[in-house]
Amino acid sequence: MLLQRLTRLQGLVLILVLAGCASSGTQPVSQSAASGDAVTAEIPSRALTMFEQATAVMAAGDFLDAELRFKEFLLQYPAYPGAHVNLAIIHVNNGNDADAAESIAAALAIDPEYAPALNQKGMLLRRNGNFSEAEAAYLKAVTSNPDYALAHYNLGVLNELYLQRLDVALQHFELYQALVGDDRQVEKWIADLRRRVAASRRTANVAD
Repeated sequence: MLLQRLTRLQGLVLILVLAGCASSGTQPVSQSAASGDAVTAEIPSRALTMFEQATAVMAAGDFLDAELRFKEFLLQYPAYPGAHVNLAIIHVNNGNDADAAESIAAALAIDPEYAPALNQKGMLLRRNGNFSEAEAAYLKAVTSNPDYALAHYNLGVLNELYLQRLDVALQHFELYQALVGDDRQVEKWIADLRRRVAASRRTANVAD
C-alpha cells in the first residue's frame, strides 16, 4: 500500500502550470487562476506558444530539451512563476534538489502565495524528511487557493503515511476527490480510511 501510494504521488508531480494558472491534475489548464490577480496578467500569444511547446516536450519525457526551453522562456518572460515550478520539477527528476529549491524560491519571489510553488516546496521538504515544514507549505497552498487539488492530495499522503493522522488525511483526500471528480484509486483509499477512522473511534469509546 505504501509503495503504491508513493508511486501515485510521483505520477502527480508532473503538473504543468503557466503564470497564475495551474492544473488540479496532470493536464495543463490555462485559464484557472492558481493565486491572486497580482501575478495574473494578459499573456502574450508568443509566450503562451513557447510555454505550451515546453510543457509538451516535458510531458513527453524529454527533460533536457524542456529545461532549455523553460530557461529560454524565462529570459524573455521572467515574471511567470509557472516556468520556475516546471524547472523545479525537472531538477527533482534529475536528482538535483538544490537547483529545485532555487527554482521554487524564484517562483515564490514573484508570488509568495503561488499554490503550485508552495506545493512543490512541500514535496521537496517531505522528500527530505521535514514533515512539519512540508505540512506548513501545503497548508499555505490550500489557504491561498482552496481549489488546488494536488496540495490536498499531498496533505492526505503526508498525514496518513508520515504523521499518522488518519482523520486529517481522510479530510484532505475527500477534498481532493471532490475537486477532481473521479479518482478511483483515491476513492479506494477514502473507503479504507473511513473504516480505519471508524474503528479507531470505536476503540477510543470502549477505552473511555
